[in-house]
Amino acid sequence: MATLSDIGVAAAINILSAFAFFLAFAILRIQPLNDRVYFPKWYLKGLRCSPLANGAFVSKFVNLDFRSYARFLNWMPAALQMPEPELIDHAGLDSAVYLRIYLLGLKIFVPIAFLAFTIMVPVNWTNNTLEHSGLTFSDIDKLSISNIPNGSLRFWTHLIMAYAFTFWTCYVLKREYEIVASMRLHFLASEQRRPDQFTVLVKNVPPDPDESISELVEHFFLVNHPEHYLSHQVVYNANKLSELVNEKKKIQNWLDYYQNKYERNPSKRPLLKMGFLGLWGESVDAVDFYTAKTERLSRDISLEREKITSNPKSIMAAAFVSFKTRWGAAVCAQTQQCRNPTIWLTEWAPEPRDVYWENLSIPFVFLTIRRLIVAVAFFFLTFFFVIPIAIVQSLANIESIEKALPFLKPIIEVKVIKSFIQGFLPGIALKIFLLFLPTILMIMSKFEGFISLSALERRSASRYYFFQFINVFLGSIITGTAFQQLNNFIHQSTNEIPKTIGASIPMKATFFITYIMVDGWAGVAAEILRLKPLIIYHLKNFFLVKTEKDREEAMDPGTIGFNTGEPQIQLYFLLGLVYAIVTPILLPFIIVFFALAFVVFRHQIINVYNQEYESAAAYWPDVHLRIIVALIVSQLLLMGLLSTKEAASSTPLLITLPVLTIWFHRFCKGRYEPAFVRNPLQEAMMKDTLERAREPNLNLKGFLQNAYIHPVFKSADDDKIDVVMEEWEEEPSLIATKRTSKRSTPLSSKHGRSSFSSPEANKERSKT
Repeated sequence: MATLSDIGVAAAINILSAFAFFLAFAILRIQPLNDRVYFPKWYLKGLRCSPLANGAFVSKFVNLDFRSYARFLNWMPAALQMPEPELIDHAGLDSAVYLRIYLLGLKIFVPIAFLAFTIMVPVNWTNNTLEHSGLTFSDIDKLSISNIPNGSLRFWTHLIMAYAFTFWTCYVLKREYEIVASMRLHFLASEQRRPDQFTVLVKNVPPDPDESISELVEHFFLVNHPEHYLSHQVVYNANKLSELVNEKKKIQNWLDYYQNKYERNPSKRPLLKMGFLGLWGESVDAVDFYTAKTERLSRDISLEREKITSNPKSIMAAAFVSFKTRWGAAVCAQTQQCRNPTIWLTEWAPEPRDVYWENLSIPFVFLTIRRLIVAVAFFFLTFFFVIPIAIVQSLANIESIEKALPFLKPIIEVKVIKSFIQGFLPGIALKIFLLFLPTILMIMSKFEGFISLSALERRSASRYYFFQFINVFLGSIITGTAFQQLNNFIHQSTNEIPKTIGASIPMKATFFITYIMVDGWAGVAAEILRLKPLIIYHLKNFFLVKTEKDREEAMDPGTIGFNTGEPQIQLYFLLGLVYAIVTPILLPFIIVFFALAFVVFRHQIINVYNQEYESAAAYWPDVHLRIIVALIVSQLLLMGLLSTKEAASSTPLLITLPVLTIWFHRFCKGRYEPAFVRNPLQEAMMKDTLERAREPNLNLKGFLQNAYIHPVFKSADDDKIDVVMEEWEEEPSLIATKRTSKRSTPLSSKHGRSSFSSPEANKERSKT
């Protein structure tokens, strides 16, 4: 069993690791060579100049101001100085609200920790149950609920504290939901004009034998939204073209590398071997080889672009439809367009930066099949991953190692090595196992067909959280302490499962403390060092950079990474709420994590991260829901634990807590969630009215013209863009529909060929 001294050793190791990361960061960040690595956001905004351009030769590469080294922690107060409104203007609402998740953790757990240490810890410590039990125990166990004798009246303290912690958590959640909803509405009302405010994505456009997708979309919206429809842009399947463009970029990088190499040494032409990995084979001139390859790809790109724009089969059954007002877009996005609810599906268009273009080419009929496949794959990934988790958790059991490898016993029993194995190794091993998981989950989300980066990240985050709940939390508890009972656990009745897990929870406190220190403390400190971007930047800077533009492209500011960061935060919420009653000693470690992470990520958001999109904190309902789930899980597990302690009289009172928590969630969902999924028509009308008063001559069509063109077309020449943009450039004229079989288009179409002036046509218009 791990003792407080073992925990102290593990804490010392992780504190020293974190301090080493901070010290390295403090030295590296002030070196002129690394300025673009640690302050890329300011360069992208054009508000920072490279220090390499001024000063003496040596000072361009090394900071010679030794006083700056003494102030190596001055970045911490600097990260806290920027007010939140300024932070929103600087980094966006998504980033500012993301930081509030860390503040939410501090608001919840600091008061809970104060109550736990002033009331519950003395109640637990002042018993002698473990001393008289004959079992092996540690000082940590004496601070937990395990030290309370079965059937003791002291369990009423834990019951009352469970109610107090639940009510406090719900109060803080409600206040935060209210604040974030208000921030979102204010942000949407005050932000500058954006294309997505006027644009709706239409999916599953039904085929028509007489008209193209573009003509059909125009006719439908001229009929059903005659006063507000402005223009549309059909969606092309440009995935192959996108692959060619990306391949050309890679080849261009190699061409730049060899051209730079040749310019440094003009007397020798660089050669390239054509064999495997360039290790053997015929040698050719590298510059000529990549020049020819670039020219060939340029021709292929031009041919593919012309093929897409001239082939009707390249047009998907979807379109971005823009309206003259925000009000018109809001009505269209939030209403059913047809009596058949499976066609003409409308939703708010993602902002142009947020569109994931590759998935727009997936036919709507395949989406359900894809999601079923992913659901089955995720099930097997989640529930079979418990096998390596079980192996990892066995590292936390010294007795198991000594039994399997008895010749290592003299080495393992050395105090420092034993503390390292129990306090550091299991957490870092588990972290390595989870390293590739986010990439796998993101691939699954892309396969499902989500059409925005924000939706991809939110779905990946949900799966990552569920995976961690099953494997990191439940898997660590079950396989780490009840491995011998696993067969019985699988075959026991459902109402016995909370008892088994609840009884195992106190025994795993040591592992989770070490996990928090490794992943939370040292992991967050490593985040600010940015070692990988630092190395990649200098490699690119040395081999590929030729101009200032190249140097800017070599920067990798990165993003918050909502799909990995938020689920990891939620794991700490889960651990804190579960162990607040059971083993309160865990709470200080979680509080340190939230405080440290808040400062570090605030610094990164201000100076480093460049968010790819802005969803106006649309993810907050997911954050709220996962904390509610953690709260209910903590209540159920406490119920199971107390039932093993012969405290049956407390069970009826504990049943009330999950019921109240679910009711609270339903209240918040009805009261605040609509602000995150719907746009109030009142707000849209107010903004439209103000805009008309301020800019009566606004050319909205010109503003929206290039917004939702696929990026591979934007890189084309002007004459090639004209083909894609044809429907945006002309005003509708009174021309009849081609559809002889339908009579639902009384208004204009610029794609038709016959005039709409005949008496029969006028008669059809009057009927419609």
